[in-house]
Amino acid sequence: MTNKKKDLAFEEAFKNLEGIVNQLESGQETLEKSLELFEEGIKLSEICRTKLDNADQKIKELIKKIGGSFELKDI
Repeated sequence: MTNKKKDLAFEEAFKNLEGIVNQLESGQETLEKSLELFEEGIKLSEICRTKLDNADQKIKELIKKIGGSFELKDI
């Protein structure tokens, strides 16, 4: 995966993933093109998952305890 792909914003990666899903669901692509799109979709889904996991971790770290200090909490 190129660094350019890793640097995609979540929203951009998700939008690209939606486009790939639509293309695959149309049934208009060749087998080779479908496999290529599927591989790209897997990469984009990994980017989205990683970004969501990172956001989840940040939220957990930023939940304030009473008194102003921070603690790690599951929400």
